[in-house]
Amino acid sequence: NATIGALTDDDGNLITLNTVFDEYKSLPNSEIAAYASIAGQKDYLEAVKKACFKDSMPEAHIRAVATPGGSGAIKLAVWNYTNEGDEILTSDWFWSPYVNISEEVGRKVTTYQLLDENNNFNFNSFKEKFLDIASKQERIFTILNTPAHNPTGYSVPDDDWDKILDLSKEVAKNPEKKIILFVDVAYIDFVKDDDGCRKFFEKFTNLPENILVIVGFSMSKGFTAYGMRMGAAICISSSEDVAEQFYYSCVHSCRANWSNCNRAPMKVLTNIINDPKKYKEYMDEKKIYKDMLSKRAKAFVESAKKCELDILPYIDGFFISIPCEDPKAVSEELTKDNV
Repeated sequence: NATIGALTDDDGNLITLNTVFDEYKSLPNSEIAAYASIAGQKDYLEAVKKACFKDSMPEAHIRAVATPGGSGAIKLAVWNYTNEGDEILTSDWFWSPYVNISEEVGRKVTTYQLLDENNNFNFNSFKEKFLDIASKQERIFTILNTPAHNPTGYSVPDDDWDKILDLSKEVAKNPEKKIILFVDVAYIDFVKDDDGCRKFFEKFTNLPENILVIVGFSMSKGFTAYGMRMGAAICISSSEDVAEQFYYSCVHSCRANWSNCNRAPMKVLTNIINDPKKYKEYMDEKKIYKDMLSKRAKAFVESAKKCELDILPYIDGFFISIPCEDPKAVSEELTKDNV
């Protein structure tokens, strides 16, 4: 997977939201230049929860820590919630930096088959790998990149989320086991059904104390703020103590790794989310590009069907995947035609 997660127009120019960058340019120099709090500005940490969950905020103890993009959230979670030598579970189609982030700190990625023979979520494969790791490790750390998975465009259906949580609860009956579900929602803001795609968050209410959900949120896609490197790690727990431990562990790691994050984009998100007029203008502008993306995807899927090109099931997001035995050779051949 050598994809670049950025949206361009039909001429290949990077799309940027005027509502975001007009807000950025309106900030005083001092707001752009000043250090931010190590954990992130307090108003940002509240606003980012609203941006992530919208009307589907779980009833739980929720704490957030600012990170440099979604990548920073993954780094914090992997470092603080796995042990050296641990296996980290994700699907066989995945964003390759998961491996870099894991291997740098002495962990390794193990995969399950994302899709079964009918192109549905392969829960049986997930269960097999999940239980195998649970038999060997105290901590079972799983990365679920959904909705709008990179690189397939697939999203885990709500009924499969129920199965994943039921399995997690079963394993959690052993108090020695700690289950961490890391949900990478980098592309959630370009899902067609903005509210419906967030309903699964509500399933994280009243989970056992030894199941921790960490959501990796990014401003890169939804705010077209790719190089600003701004995101958040957001924990969801039924235990206040667990949530507090998450917060202070992550703050310590922030200080040790990048000290603090970019203050200006925190203020941009906060100002837009907390101002109904600005928020509406932002959502209206983003919808133009969501519709454009949807039309592109529809055209590709329909054309693939006509010429019998095998593709993985696409639901939402920036990417569609074509399975083939020698992807590098195919890529080199396509490059000759400037594709």
